[in-house]
Amino acid sequence: MSENKTLIEMGRRAKAASRKMAAASSADKDMALKAMARALTENQDGILAANKADVDAAESKGISRAMLDRLTLTPQRIAAMADGILEVAALRDPVGEIVEGIVRPNGLRVQKTRVPLGVVGIIYEARPNVTSDAAALCIKSGNAAILRGGKEAINSNIAIAGALRDGLKQYGLEDCVQIVEDTSRQTAAEMMRLRGYIDVLIPRGGAGLIRSVIENSTIPVIETGVGNCHVYIDKSADKDMAISITVNAKTSRPSVCNAAETLLVHQSAADLILPDLAGELKKAGVELRGCERTLKLLSGTDILPAAEEDWATEYLDYILAVRIVSSIDEAIEHITRYGSGHSECIVTGDYATAEKFVSQVDAAAVYINASTRFTDGGEFGMGAEIGISTQKLHARGPMGLRELTTTKFIVYGNGQVR
Repeated sequence: MSENKTLIEMGRRAKAASRKMAAASSADKDMALKAMARALTENQDGILAANKADVDAAESKGISRAMLDRLTLTPQRIAAMADGILEVAALRDPVGEIVEGIVRPNGLRVQKTRVPLGVVGIIYEARPNVTSDAAALCIKSGNAAILRGGKEAINSNIAIAGALRDGLKQYGLEDCVQIVEDTSRQTAAEMMRLRGYIDVLIPRGGAGLIRSVIENSTIPVIETGVGNCHVYIDKSADKDMAISITVNAKTSRPSVCNAAETLLVHQSAADLILPDLAGELKKAGVELRGCERTLKLLSGTDILPAAEEDWATEYLDYILAVRIVSSIDEAIEHITRYGSGHSECIVTGDYATAEKFVSQVDAAAVYINASTRFTDGGEFGMGAEIGISTQKLHARGPMGLRELTTTKFIVYGNGQVR
């Protein structure tokens, strides 16, 4: 593959900018973030015009209702993006934190200190708010960012990144946020091989994007996002609670990775809960795809039969797969086979059953009697997030400021030799 001179030049500038960011004080970073927030608000009209071009193009291609919601910006959403940057500015700066320290018998003082990752590359799809969220988190954690959004939101992303860079320019930090304007697959592949310039790559989007990055990147990757999330209704579940949690987990915003995609119901609770729950889901416009037992129980409705691939599908839409299981063990087995390690929920009134679910279900977030929709940096008190990590190394779950840092050993001596 031939060298992409544009990408390499972006990488060089980002590397230089990351060194400047690593030395910046918390006060300097906070002033830069506040300037970014102001610039977003001041450039609202231009951002909305750019977003309209993206939305019009998406509508002409028949994009789904859920994906269109992800793409669309409004004055309220831009204001929320600006507020999100200010919220990041108000968070505690993790850089410089002494994680642990010891004094060795020879007098050496060893400190494990939190430092920035360096240059963070982020490849994402049709959510323009990611541009501002990711930039803000990288700035606060002392990193530079190279952002590559999808073609569906390219006009919006360029406008947002331009505004953010305007805000940073007065501090000489504009190269800390750069946007890749070429949305071709070739350029994405070349960015995945920008080793030596990008220190870590974070994909945010659907299963196809994340798989492509993992398989093709020569840069260390933090795997995020794919959310084949389940709600399991146990035999001891409260009916009203089970209905409320399931409807919220599926319908409050189905286009995001923490939305439920599969409902598992214990056979002892199915007759009591499932007909009314199915009715509430249908009222919300959810298409149901059920196993044979579910089809039999809900006969007379327009539920569709579930195919094998439905259990493994992250719909990101108003679709829910439904399966009746004979036990919690069968529910756990199903989640182990098909889950993506993101967020899983049990609705139960039995403590021992809840503890069994928590200990045996392997996911970044496991819920007892609460919606999966809470898997979010803001909801966990971390401020904005750069993604939900579903891997186990370095970071897992919502990735906030601390997860965008690594550690360095700083060793103080007075002439010791070995």
